Amino acid sequence: MQCAHRIVLFASCIVALTSYASQAAGAQSHWVPTWAASPQSAVIVFPGSSNGPAANSSGQAARPPLFPPPPTFENQTVRMIVRSSIGGSQVRVQLSNTFSASALHVGAAHIALRDKDSSIVVSTDHPLTFSGQPSIVIPAGAEVLSDPVDLRVPAMTYLAISVYVTDKAENATDHLTGLHTTYISGPGDFTSAPSIDAKSTTQSWYWISAVDVLAPENAGVIVAFGDSITDGATSTPDTDSSWPSQLANRIAADKSLDGKWAVVDEGISGNQLLENMMGVAALARLDRDVFSLPGVKWMIVLEGINDIGLRGRPGVENPVTAEELIAAQKQIIERAHLHGIKVMGATLTPYVGASYASDQGEKIREAVNHWILTSGAFDAVVDFDKAVQDPANPLQIRASFNIRDHLHPNDAGYKAMADAINLSVFSHSSK
Repeated sequence: MQCAHRIVLFASCIVALTSYASQAAGAQSHWVPTWAASPQSAVIVFPGSSNGPAANSSGQAARPPLFPPPPTFENQTVRMIVRSSIGGSQVRVQLSNTFSASALHVGAAHIALRDKDSSIVVSTDHPLTFSGQPSIVIPAGAEVLSDPVDLRVPAMTYLAISVYVTDKAENATDHLTGLHTTYISGPGDFTSAPSIDAKSTTQSWYWISAVDVLAPENAGVIVAFGDSITDGATSTPDTDSSWPSQLANRIAADKSLDGKWAVVDEGISGNQLLENMMGVAALARLDRDVFSLPGVKWMIVLEGINDIGLRGRPGVENPVTAEELIAAQKQIIERAHLHGIKVMGATLTPYVGASYASDQGEKIREAVNHWILTSGAFDAVVDFDKAVQDPANPLQIRASFNIRDHLHPNDAGYKAMADAINLSVFSHSSK
């Protein structure tokens, strides 16, 4: 009888130890986004513009939208390419229908490692399920997470995400400046196809807003938060040459940091701190685009040049002031700290020569930059202004870094910005 009791006790100990080991193993990893992009409304309109033919209040014909609406999808597969920043043992995908007025009918979705162009590494192809189901209807305004997939995702690797939409989807929630070729099929479900016979391509992402991986316990996320200069506008498509992408390159090459930090780009071209236009204003999208992401430890903020350019000129209605922009930056810092997130402030890059530059706006930019560098309000700072300015004329971007508009850097300019960030800041934070 005593022997039987000992056997039972021994078995109970084995079960307890196994359970503990399983829990401990689970505690050694957590979900972090290896890639993300800010969802946007499909139709982008300047103030005073209209999506319809109606005249404006003065009786004049309304201006058209700044960009045409995206394609209408129906019974089609959309294959999109993203690049991981940190590796993990499992993966899941977040789909967003945030800005649509109608439900999104997803008939199937797949994820795989990308080979080249629209081709996938077939052996890595996995169907995505949602609460155990292969399809899902995403209500208007909602976001959903796929179930985890056992797919080992290496760092700095291209992933192909394929979404098959069954019913008509108009004005899809997107990210306009995707800077990667997206492949749109003819009729049918091609989510598992080795490649897509694309009937059309774009440079935008549709519905996908984050890709999470199960990463080591000490892994954290750096969110690049800003406007078109963070979004990578005018960088070379399909090369990952934005400054957040090139920051990810630097971190991956640093053996002391590799595997510890994901870098995700939550920039929106045309974004402002204080007013909606190209995407929701920065202050209004913090919760969705930063605070809702798991594992965020740092954010780098580069916002305000569009507020200055559009509302810092003489004679505009509702002009912006340096004090308002500084107050907005203070709000970002305070709200981030509530979530345990540190904030690196980035100085606004030169814009003299840009189409919306003005002497009055330049004074605002300089005042904001002076505050960023000297206030001590941020946990760290990076002087992007100095990194890309022309030494002979600091009010302008260096000619070798400029594409054409005296505002957006080229690939080399974005690299200079990424190189200006002190990586030791993150080395201390990852311990």
